[in-house]
Amino acid sequence: MPESKYDEAPVAESEEKVEEPPLFKVLLHNDDYTTMDFVVHVLESVFNMPVDKAIQVMLNVHVKGIGLAGVYTYEVAEMKVAKTTAMAREHEFPLLCTIEKDQ
Repeated sequence: MPESKYDEAPVAESEEKVEEPPLFKVLLHNDDYTTMDFVVHVLESVFNMPVDKAIQVMLNVHVKGIGLAGVYTYEVAEMKVAKTTAMAREHEFPLLCTIEKDQ
């Protein structure tokens, strides 16, 4: 039985590595005017957090001065910051929301 020339051929392995996109933290900063209820509302509506997690993050903002709302690709993080800032301004709150590169 003749052997196929393909039986001995090496299998080409993919050398291409698919790089994960860099991730960015979305942070909320404490101020003296934005209400705790509003921060919880933002975390629930913009960041899709369950209420217990939203309260925990809000308390971090209140006590530590900063809280992690989530970690996303740059485009998503940017959109979340824009949406949060727009909501805060609409309700006349100075809530600061920033992006920081995740380590």
